[in-house]
Amino acid sequence: MDPKAGLEKAVELFQQAYRCQMEGELDEAIRLYRSSIECCPTAEAHTFLGWTYSFQGSYEAAIEECKKAIAVDPDFGNPYNDIGVYLIELKRSEEALPWFEKAIAAKRYCCYQFAHTNLGRVLLEQGKIDEAKRSFERALEYDPEYLPALMALEFIRQRGLQGL
Repeated sequence: MDPKAGLEKAVELFQQAYRCQMEGELDEAIRLYRSSIECCPTAEAHTFLGWTYSFQGSYEAAIEECKKAIAVDPDFGNPYNDIGVYLIELKRSEEALPWFEKAIAAKRYCCYQFAHTNLGRVLLEQGKIDEAKRSFERALEYDPEYLPALMALEFIRQRGLQGL
């Protein structure tokens, strides 16, 4: 298959996989994401395959797919943030910090507010209130109505939390 046809087929399979994932047909989504990757490996397909694994609670497999995504396109921010989230789910928050920082530094990322908020969550958990607050405020610079960041700042305000 020529590269252009491979990419077109990969995109078509990716779109089908995403629809299946959103409809809860996770095994079919996994099959389709893998088929997409066979046609033409993309950072998006690896990342979304990882996301699907996370829906099944397979966080280690999800992390491995995100690492493959980074190998394909180190400028794509989503897999960095996703690895951080999966590490939080695995109760390894400390390990998540550098992944959120890499997402924030990524050149190609649609949702910087996610990484800033997730970084803030870990900092808040660590008792680094002022740093957490700054992270939530930075998230709002990207999306002033991003509810998780707004709720986190309200949580800090209501509890009168102060930095150490």
